[in-house]
Amino acid sequence: MLTIIVTSLFLALTINIVLKKVNLPTIIGYIFTGTIIAYGFNLHDAVNNHTLKEIAEFGVVFLMFTIGLEFSLSHLKKMKNEVFVAGTLQISITAIIVFLVSYFLFDIEKNVSFVLSLAIALSSTAIVLKTFNETGEINRRYGQRSLGILIMQDIAVIPILLTIGFMSNASSSSVSDVLGEMVLHAAILLALMVIIGKYLLEPFFKAITKTNSDELFVGTILFLAIGASLLAHELGFSYSLGAFIAGMLIAETRYKHQAEADLVPFRDLLLGIFFITVGMQLKFDIVASYIHIILSLLVSIMILKFVIIYSIIRINENKRVSMKTALSLVQIGEFSLALLELARTGGLVPSPYGQIMIVTIVLSMIITPIILKNLTFLTDKFSKEEEPNIAQDINSSELSNHTIILGLGEFGRNIADDLSANGESYIAVENNIESFYKSLNSGYNVVFGNATNKDLLRSVNLKEAKYVIVAIDNPKKLFQVCDTIQQVVSTDKIIVKIHTKKEFDIIEEFNISNILIENSITSRSITDLIMKK
Repeated sequence: MLTIIVTSLFLALTINIVLKKVNLPTIIGYIFTGTIIAYGFNLHDAVNNHTLKEIAEFGVVFLMFTIGLEFSLSHLKKMKNEVFVAGTLQISITAIIVFLVSYFLFDIEKNVSFVLSLAIALSSTAIVLKTFNETGEINRRYGQRSLGILIMQDIAVIPILLTIGFMSNASSSSVSDVLGEMVLHAAILLALMVIIGKYLLEPFFKAITKTNSDELFVGTILFLAIGASLLAHELGFSYSLGAFIAGMLIAETRYKHQAEADLVPFRDLLLGIFFITVGMQLKFDIVASYIHIILSLLVSIMILKFVIIYSIIRINENKRVSMKTALSLVQIGEFSLALLELARTGGLVPSPYGQIMIVTIVLSMIITPIILKNLTFLTDKFSKEEEPNIAQDINSSELSNHTIILGLGEFGRNIADDLSANGESYIAVENNIESFYKSLNSGYNVVFGNATNKDLLRSVNLKEAKYVIVAIDNPKKLFQVCDTIQQVVSTDKIIVKIHTKKEFDIIEEFNISNILIENSITSRSITDLIMKK
């Protein structure tokens, strides 16, 4: 066992060093490590070990706990549309379509079709949220949309697993008894969590912090995360749902930042184990025998899920947000593996179907980090619109002592509104055609173009500007824009809005004095700064 552990660590480190050089995420390295270990030590059966599965699942548990730390109860209420409307629609529509196609078109047995439809409806919480957490995209609009749907999927796992268990005769209870027990347990879980969060957490944390012991604080966080997970599991729910609720309760206290910092090492280590177990399920003999079916199934599922999610999100969002959300969730998730295992042991899914689905799921999870890494690139490719011939007659001689806003999203429009209300002149530059037309029709003083184009910047009289506000959400473009404008104007005239420390690191070399984190500022505060000059 020690040899296997040392070999796994060596392979994971070596593979990830190579992958990082080509800008691929560590998730793929862990999956490849699991595949190599499984073949090298003949451990394909070890992945079915219950203890190993539970240890690996706690990577997802700690991930959901840290996600919960970022979302208080009030925040979740604001996301009710993303969670309960978009999430429910996505699961229901996907499952219904897959069931109808497999049962009526491919003549697959009814119970098998039902299980497969539920498995395919789920996406990967572990991969998507881990990647978005690392990149800061969890705070973007498409990150929030993806999170809402994933939360609903995690909630849906509970009735799905209960249903599969009932179908496989794991329970002798009637449907009404099962549903009644589930509702009762849900009420007990929520009541206990609310009571603990409202009356016990603050005094408990206060007593711990008075000891000035770092190890006691870490122990407290581990106890709360694992304890909440165990409580949820004992009541018939998933470990990760309990952890998510516990994280949300701690988010209401002042200890959430330290809690997150202390838990990250445990989370990342266990997530690595989880992805290694995923890789151990990749069997090359199955791939070779059914490669044509697996590839066809993989492509079909990803296209179907993309179309469904895009259509749902597009109801209330623009094309880019809808496309990025859909691309983020086209894979099949880790909970689908647990669902298929339960169905297999209950005799609901015969071996060929189960093995083909497992390989398809693992392949979709391998592809996902690559998609997430290139979301903006893929969106630009798929949403190419013919660039309009927009006649914009800009008289640069009339622009002086004005403010230039680069990027007219919601934040940029708020600044423009404040400037207009205070009689300050401004001109905005927007490169997104939908956002441009929306802003133009709303009466904003905006021109269409790329903020890195020096001719365009010259036409808006960059040299004579009082301030240049950079409100661009694309980190790569952020660097290019800052690099371009700092060559023309003094850095004390530049105000840059960022989301994360990673974006700060990207532009730190320019020595821009006004770098502001979006959550800590308002458009009004920037307007006040401009008016003082």
